[in-house]
Amino acid sequence: MSWQPVTLSGQHVELVPLSREHRGALAEAASDGELWRLWYTSIPTPDGMAAEIDRRLALQAAGSMVPFTVLDRPGGSPVGMTTYMNIDAAGPRIEIGSTWYAARVQRTLLNTEAKLLLLTHAFDRFDCLAVELRTHFMNHASRRAIERLGAKLDGVLRCHQRMRDGTLRDTCVYSITAPEWPTVRSHLDWQLKKPR
Repeated sequence: MSWQPVTLSGQHVELVPLSREHRGALAEAASDGELWRLWYTSIPTPDGMAAEIDRRLALQAAGSMVPFTVLDRPGGSPVGMTTYMNIDAAGPRIEIGSTWYAARVQRTLLNTEAKLLLLTHAFDRFDCLAVELRTHFMNHASRRAIERLGAKLDGVLRCHQRMRDGTLRDTCVYSITAPEWPTVRSHLDWQLKKPR
């Protein structure tokens, strides 16, 4: 089995294969909150969106990434991007990353359901040993969101990457393992169904 573009649909979100046709709507989504201004992230500027889409599609062609456009509901508007990346087909093992959302959908059920769809596909379709999620040490909101999913901190890669501004990124590496998946799935199902 190979990791190919696929559409994953839920009630609050739909993940569709990334396309150059999404450029305008994704540029608008990134403008919602001026997300590229967060120094500890690598979110594209509206003017850089076409180049970022081309970069992700080139990595898909090389077999190392499966990028998605995130829609705010099935058939809805693009509100962000996410990917399967660092694909280790031999494991199999994968990372869910390079994720960003427009400010208006952050801290909603959209992210919870998106992660549930991605994790379900990785564990149930591909029988992954583990799924990783990574973020900048200083991105406390992202770290809390990853921990709320049920992922556990594996460790911190010190001086892992150089950021656009020249600073060095310490990367927090989290994972969910196959034996943990049934518990995490129950937790995410409960998060989506609990009264608000």
